[in-house]
Amino acid sequence: MSQVTMRVWRGDANGGDFQEFALERQEGEVVLDVIHRIQATEAPDLACRWNCKAGKCGSCAAEINGKPRLMCMTRMDQLPEGPVTVTPMRTFPIIRDLVTDVSFNFAMAERVPALLPPPMPEDGYRMYQEDVERGQEFRKCIECFMCQDVCHVIRDHEENKQHYAGPRFFIRYAELEMHPLDTNDRRDYVREEMGLGYCNITKCCTEVCPEHIKITDNAIIPMKERVVDAHYDPVAWLGRKIRRRTKRTASEASVQPQP
Repeated sequence: MSQVTMRVWRGDANGGDFQEFALERQEGEVVLDVIHRIQATEAPDLACRWNCKAGKCGSCAAEINGKPRLMCMTRMDQLPEGPVTVTPMRTFPIIRDLVTDVSFNFAMAERVPALLPPPMPEDGYRMYQEDVERGQEFRKCIECFMCQDVCHVIRDHEENKQHYAGPRFFIRYAELEMHPLDTNDRRDYVREEMGLGYCNITKCCTEVCPEHIKITDNAIIPMKERVVDAHYDPVAWLGRKIRRRTKRTASEASVQPQP
């Protein structure tokens, strides 16, 4: 049976380097299986994050041969011949080995204003099936944060990081904005506080999504269109004047509804 060489990054926030491991190739293995074999035999202190091993928790995201992937869903026999390089996600601070600090994403999640429905009528809420399906795609997200990892605004522009939600949360804002029962208006909030305008729709986030969510086409571009409509569409402006309705400001939209 042939051997496989794994080049695994070892280290912490202070620095590190690659360590090579030569193992017998076994049929049907994924990268996470090989990492577990390394832990069991040669490097019991190798740190990696994982949970379900079924591609549904997003915990084992890493960069394999330079591309963000889920280790549990990347088959060894589908990788090119030669050493397999496994590194932590570059965008986030390293804790140790393959484990990164993704708390930036949790902080951004706390800033998402929740659904704000109107008072429930006597006969209950009613929704069309097409409205349910429109947001269902976005709820498939497993929060692996690989889309955040490849986003150049987060990866290369540290000065913008705290003012840029990133693709994972743009689909959350899109889901809420497209919800027929939501009464909040987050368009100014997404533009002014969450940095939607920084995204240049290169679709790199869509390309790495393990759930095949069309992040750019179905979420980011429609959100950009809604923001433009809110500011520059004369018909929308006239409609608001006639109905005497005003857009919520960014500060008004950011207030979390009370339970």
